[in-house]
Amino acid sequence: MNADLVERARRVRLLLFDVDGVLTDGKILLHADGTESKQFDIRDGTAIVLAQRAGLTTGLLSARQSAATTERATQLRIPIVRQGASDKLETLGEILAGEGLAEDEVAYMGDDLLDLPVLGRVGLAAAPADATPEVRERVHWVSARRGGDGAIRELVELVLKAQGRWETLLTTWLEVPSRA
Repeated sequence: MNADLVERARRVRLLLFDVDGVLTDGKILLHADGTESKQFDIRDGTAIVLAQRAGLTTGLLSARQSAATTERATQLRIPIVRQGASDKLETLGEILAGEGLAEDEVAYMGDDLLDLPVLGRVGLAAAPADATPEVRERVHWVSARRGGDGAIRELVELVLKAQGRWETLLTTWLEVPSRA
């Protein structure tokens, strides 16, 4: 990991994620009754919980409104959930003002053109491996994993390791007494 990336990751206080194509693989199953289904990676969810335990704030920023996203955010106790954001950069400004954060304290993972304005402003811009070429070319870091398949987990681990918090979290599980 290069020194610039480590420094960017050290400043992060808010991990913010696009949903479709990042938290999911970008596919939406529409049912005949108008409801939809999405698939979420359990390790990405675990990573979000680990980030929260380490003291980082987490959030979702999506242009779409989805009941499945609302439910997943509730399950993971994600405190910042902005859906239906037609102007993601404006919504980012509202989030920063509400949280008292600066742009360089935010890591954002996005995968498509609509994410570019936010990616261009945050301290650590990230993308899953299957993001559009235009996004991958303009971020600080690209995951080896695809959206909805561990990309968030990789970013969370990167940030927590750069901040020296990963080993502390790992130790928590290593010190759990055996039930043998």
